[in-house]
Amino acid sequence: TWGLNLVLAADGVTANEDSGGPTVIPAVTRLLGNVPNPFNPRTELAFELATPGHVSLVIHDARGRAVRSLVNQAWPAGRHSVSWYGRNDDGASLGSGTYFVRFASGESVDVHKMTLLR
Repeated sequence: TWGLNLVLAADGVTANEDSGGPTVIPAVTRLLGNVPNPFNPRTELAFELATPGHVSLVIHDARGRAVRSLVNQAWPAGRHSVSWYGRNDDGASLGSGTYFVRFASGESVDVHKMTLLR
């Protein structure tokens, strides 16, 4: 068996194949949160998909404005993670504060609070 681990880096999406062990398909689609939290300058956001589907992962500031779209595409079933480097869609560093990641896939929608410390 094989697995595919996709990581969103500062310059785009990179894929790493994992040939060790069987791929585990989760029972539910959900956002797992981010590690570390608080973070500086990078955090990993993990989510699980019970079935393949379109995923939207958007970072919002404390006022609710979307500041960064991390994912907006179809993903296979399984566990995935993407990195966020505390930057907006234009590549500018964001300031210290509370941010929210909104995860949506199919009928599953979840929001998680994160703290960026500069």
